Amino acid sequence: MTKKIMEKAREDKREGKSPSTQAGEFVRDEIEKVRQGKHGARSTQQAIAIGLSEARRAGVDLPPPEKGKVKESTRKSAEYAYEAGQGERKPKRRPRVSKAVSKVLEREPKNTASHEALSQQAKRAASRRTAEERSAAAEKAADTKGASGRSAAARKAVRTKGTRGRKQAARKSARTRTHHA
Repeated sequence: MTKKIMEKAREDKREGKSPSTQAGEFVRDEIEKVRQGKHGARSTQQAIAIGLSEARRAGVDLPPPEKGKVKESTRKSAEYAYEAGQGERKPKRRPRVSKAVSKVLEREPKNTASHEALSQQAKRAASRRTAEERSAAAEKAADTKGASGRSAAARKAVRTKGTRGRKQAARKSARTRTHHA
């Protein structure tokens, strides 16, 4: 876990971004590790889960998922990582287990972190949320982005989407300004 990632997550916290956004820094790092071939992942979800676990251990206030949402073993693992990160328990060093896990991950495929795999995962995750939830998340993102961030996003929209993107960005920007004025 690098200092740079920890600092970026702290910066996100200072800016009022959600714990899941703070944890995103760790997930991004994990995806990068898989892409570089440092280790693999059975699925895109596994790579994401490893990143979330790292975030919890680093002290990001990301509570474990509720019962019934994920496998019980996954929930227990998340609970353990969360407690360790919050200083509620002292994790035992288990070098043999750590080495065994590393060996297993090295044999896993690396294409689970490809742009295509991540895109499919994002679409699946979004389809499980309602339009209202997606809209609320977008609004919160626009809020925490700030004026200069919104301006940069609009410029990027022009670069990547042309005039259609500029019109969409202008509409979105106007909506957030009138909504929060």
